[in-house]
Amino acid sequence: MLVREIMNNNIYSIDSTESVREALRVMYSLGIQRLFIFDKKENPIGIISYKDILLLLGSDETMIDVDTVKIYDIMTENVNTIDAGATISDAANLMLRADISGLLVTENSENVGVITKTDICRIVAISDVTPK
Repeated sequence: MLVREIMNNNIYSIDSTESVREALRVMYSLGIQRLFIFDKKENPIGIISYKDILLLLGSDETMIDVDTVKIYDIMTENVNTIDAGATISDAANLMLRADISGLLVTENSENVGVITKTDICRIVAISDVTPK
């Protein structure tokens, strides 16, 4: 099965100058767990996840003000991508190796979707797959 067959076509993003509170508001209102950050040419320059924010808020060493801290201050700059024609096994392996839960999907140098661990688990749960 290919990534394009199960990916979500909705790519949600946020401007890097927005506050962490705004990122949380957007994620909550859309029921999502990650937002991508793009430059003016739609090249991915970062990603921020709900988990990233929770880890930062829960750190004993860091106290942040979610109203004043900007996305660019805490976003992960290296965005992992996968081609839409790759297999879901390739996607799962990349997520496991990188210890991440989602990938930006590209096709012909364009951003076309997102695939997450949840998407892969959903396919496994509804198909007749037996672990080896």
